[in-house]
Amino acid sequence: MPGIATSEIEVSLVSSKGFWLLVDNDELFVSYAEFPWFKHATVEQITTVELLSPNHLYWPMLDVDLAVESIRNPALFPLISKSNPSFQRTR
Repeated sequence: MPGIATSEIEVSLVSSKGFWLLVDNDELFVSYAEFPWFKHATVEQITTVELLSPNHLYWPMLDVDLAVESIRNPALFPLISKSNPSFQRTR
């Protein structure tokens, strides 16, 4: 039987530039520039977040998973998109 979760997570402020996230007494800023998946999300989608483990956040309404460390140090986790050679555009 699993124990009671002792870790807490809370979105404290949503702005036009990003939002503040409180994770176990650490306040982190999630910038839309660094994390574009949240830019057009609703407040409800942003504030519905789960702490699955001490370093794993999940936004179920957006299907976004993030490591807490990627928010603390986004430069260590660059967004990289590779082209898919089998993808063909239609007109």
